[in-house]
Amino acid sequence: MQPAKEDFLHFKKTTAAIHQLTYGTPADQLDEYTRMGECTAIECLSQFCWCVIDIYGAQYLRRPNTNDVEHLLQLHSERHGFSGMLGSIDCMHWQWKNCPVAWKGQFTRSDQGSPTIMLEAIAAADLWIWHAFFGIAGSNNDINYNKGYCLADGIYPEWTTFVKSFTSPKDPKRIKFKQIQEAASKDVEQDFGVVQSRWAIVCGPARFWHKAKLKDIVYTCIILHNMIVEDEGDAIKNWDDDDEEPTIPVTQVENFHHYL
Repeated sequence: MQPAKEDFLHFKKTTAAIHQLTYGTPADQLDEYTRMGECTAIECLSQFCWCVIDIYGAQYLRRPNTNDVEHLLQLHSERHGFSGMLGSIDCMHWQWKNCPVAWKGQFTRSDQGSPTIMLEAIAAADLWIWHAFFGIAGSNNDINYNKGYCLADGIYPEWTTFVKSFTSPKDPKRIKFKQIQEAASKDVEQDFGVVQSRWAIVCGPARFWHKAKLKDIVYTCIILHNMIVEDEGDAIKNWDDDDEEPTIPVTQVENFHHYL
């Protein structure tokens, strides 16, 4: 039985959106690939991002619950030897090519040379991103834990929730701690590299004008990244030649199809 013409339209819209996310393709280059105009391709990307966030955001952008915290504490204690570690925190700059002239001074730093928007994230050793804020660094970070901490570098304030390395250690204990801390804190940088390599749209300059649209794109990439980590993580760790083909339940597809 042949799919209806409307189903082909859904596939075409989804393909146009994913093509822009994964390859960073400008919308005006999709006319030959999907037979779709620039404005329509941009609208498909916006609608796709909104659907992903609305349907999957509550699960894949959630704050850690009790079970999640126990898993994070055990994971980092076994892998890095840090008891009480919840993850590592760092920032990533995304160049804003079409930043409005009136905002360029606000979003330009001397070490960057061009307008950028910063993504602040907390990542675990298994590459799951547990906290993400897209905007000006430090302007909206209301996640606090009383009994946990994150590994950070020197740009963060002297809070008990941030464990930093020593600047110039001399005794053997501090030198050893510096080596272990800096190695463990690379988890979030590795995560940024995975996200940028998987979703090329956040690797190149941002070509949109509105911050809200850029925010939706970043959060969509993080949600899809966490979905891939969840889908592939356990399969890679617990994989066995004798394991049968897993049956993965597909949920919420009807809702997503309805949005498109």
